[in-house]
Parts: sequence; structure tokens; C-alpha cells
Amino acid sequence: MSYFEHFLAANQAYVELHGTALLPAKPKMRVAIVTCMDSRLHVAQALGLALGDAHILRNAGGRVTDDMIRSLVISQQQMGTREIVVLHHTDCGAQTFTNASFTEQIQHQLSLDVSGCDFLPFTDVIQSVKDDMAILKGSPLIPADVVINGAVYDVTTGQMTAVD
Repeated sequence: MSYFEHFLAANQAYVELHGTALLPAKPKMRVAIVTCMDSRLHVAQALGLALGDAHILRNAGGRVTDDMIRSLVISQQQMGTREIVVLHHTDCGAQTFTNASFTEQIQHQLSLDVSGCDFLPFTDVIQSVKDDMAILKGSPLIPADVVINGAVYDVTTGQMTAVD
């Protein structure tokens, strides 16, 4: 059985628990969370979120990219969110490479020249949160009255620590 077949079977059990309540498209808490795709971070459970509470936007490293800003603008302007949480985590895969080493790896494995691409690696998780918060605060697409907070999630303990 492929994982996809397993997912379809698991989804059937989920459907039975889901019920037929119609949730609004707009997140109840009016918050968007920018975080990493890491499988050790279950955002809803870690933050006590229920279905329909928040937008959860994920990418490698949880970095604020142009596409993340595009999603945040839609989240705010179409769905009414008024708060952003940047949530990075310890032991992130984005801390395990540099642009130079990853570019070389891609050249070797895929025979593609990706020199000049920024894969947004980082070494200091707290600084990465601060950098991404600064990008959001400096973006003309994010209104000044939108609340922006940041935190680091510890994948070993599950503890979330605020970053100023």
C-alpha cells in the first residue's frame, strides 16, 4: 500500500469525526502563522488551534519569501487576518547547508546551474526570526497596524519561546 492509499483510508476515518458543520473561510482568530514545513512541528496542536482558527503558511525554513508575502496579503486583504506569527524551530534543516554547498549539490545531482539562487539557509534561529519579522515590518504590502510576533519552537521539548 502506498502512503497515498494510507492517507485516503485515514481520511475516511477523519470524515466521520469531522461532521458537517460549515466553517467560514475566514480564520476565526484572524491570525496567520508563518512556519517551517518540518514534520516534527504540528502547529495546530502546539499552539492549541482548532480547525478554522488560523492560516498556517509553511515552507522550508519558515522563511518570509515573496510568495509568503503574496499569501499573507491575500490572508489579510481577502480573509481579514490582522496578526502574523513567525514561528521557526530548533534543529532546522535550513541550518544544515549553505547556498554554496547546496548549489554544488544540485549541480552534481541534477546537472542544473542554480548559482545565484538563495535557498535562505541560516545559522542562528533567533536571528532568522528577527530577520523575517523585519522583512514583514518593512514590506509596503503588510499594513503598519498588523501585529507581528515571532517565536522559536524547540523540537525536543515542544516549548515555544517568544523572540523580541
